[in-house]
Amino acid sequence: MFDADTRLQTNSVWSSVGFVLNGLVFILIGLELPVVVQGLDGYSLQQAITYGLTISGIVILIRLVWMYPAAFVPRWLFPSIRASETSPGWQGTLILGWAGMRGVVSLASALSVPLLLSNGQAFPQRNLILFITFVVILVTLVFQGLTLPAIIRLTGVADMEERIPAEEQEAGIRLRLRRVALAHLAKNYESDVQDNELIGALQHRMQAEAQRTGTLLESLDYDESKRLALQRYHKVLLDVLQVQREELFVLRREDVFEEEMLRHQEAQLDLDESKINHMPH
Repeated sequence: MFDADTRLQTNSVWSSVGFVLNGLVFILIGLELPVVVQGLDGYSLQQAITYGLTISGIVILIRLVWMYPAAFVPRWLFPSIRASETSPGWQGTLILGWAGMRGVVSLASALSVPLLLSNGQAFPQRNLILFITFVVILVTLVFQGLTLPAIIRLTGVADMEERIPAEEQEAGIRLRLRRVALAHLAKNYESDVQDNELIGALQHRMQAEAQRTGTLLESLDYDESKRLALQRYHKVLLDVLQVQREELFVLRREDVFEEEMLRHQEAQLDLDESKINHMPH
């Protein structure tokens, strides 16, 4: 739905917005915590910490217990799920359960508790609710977050799933994209490859991963014939990039490569297209 420039700008903007919002949330926690501690009416700080740690343990335990029926009951009830999805095993389910860190959403839920009741009185134990939420966030983010790698190693889930290494995935995706681009060039631009040295250089680069054709662009004299050749080169290259982008959609439906790796390659195509769009024509 978007062109390359829009997609690049959108990703950058939302990454920045997400970073700023998360930073503001934890700044808010730091500013609010002293006020909350002072407002623990009828409870000492030690009591509040005990409640927070207890609730943290209950939250972790409930998630671990819930994940197993959520993972296996649908597989028992529906043969189609068993046929289309591999079993997560007890190891994968344990990791999913342990990965239930709490953060911004929990804090937003706690802060949504009103300050006053409908009769004008203060909401009872609001500060205690906020303090317990702070403790749960701290425990799950720090304790569960730091111990998650150890849990993964102990369960051996990485060896069990036999995932394709990231380097092999990237190489496989790039190989598929180069092949479809070369086939497209051979089918639709055979004469251009022979007559236009820029398009010929493009084909050579994809076949042998030779020196980038940017040096060739910089060395051109911009007379009329060269200008037309450059325009044709840009048009062909944009068309090739579009074919490669369509191939990424095919790869996504095949569900062989990880989404993160496919998005990385899509970003590379966007960068190439953006570079072409900002070149002199």
